[in-house]
Amino acid sequence: MNEAPLNGKKVAFLATHGVEQIELTRPWDDLQGAGADPELISLEEGEIDGYHHLDKGKSFPVGKTVSQASVDDYEALVLPGGVANPDALRLNEDAVNLIKQFFNKGKPVAAICHAPWTLIEADQVRGRTLTSFPSLKTDIINAGGKWVDEEMHYEDGLITSRKPDDLDAFCAKLIEVLAAA
Repeated sequence: MNEAPLNGKKVAFLATHGVEQIELTRPWDDLQGAGADPELISLEEGEIDGYHHLDKGKSFPVGKTVSQASVDDYEALVLPGGVANPDALRLNEDAVNLIKQFFNKGKPVAAICHAPWTLIEADQVRGRTLTSFPSLKTDIINAGGKWVDEEMHYEDGLITSRKPDDLDAFCAKLIEVLAAA
């Protein structure tokens, strides 16, 4: 890999309390290692709590709230999973609108595990093929999408993966797509 192929590109990570910690930290670290500048966007200022499944993990400082964030400041959006995290985000109008704006601007979006719940709420699943944690299969189909059981699926700027075991493929594709953008 080239040294710092992402050359300071800003990447938004949208997450809140209950985020699956490894799905936040691994893409963050890989993107930083490739030269990107990640920033955590959340519902409130302060910190969010990460989790290892149901066990509380570390806290992470929030860079901006969703009401302060502008899609124009970022090259891509990463949506980590966990169950509580996307469930809370999809109930927040500002978070849902931010997701819609990334799609409207044609910027890459990467969602893992349960994060496609937020894509469903933003009405960005209809007509797309994607993967997720298997329990979202019916939700994706009901929202007009096609669900596939793949380690990573890429379609027209949308990168999706099923679970933490898929992070190698998820992160590699994210870096590849951002480097080409």
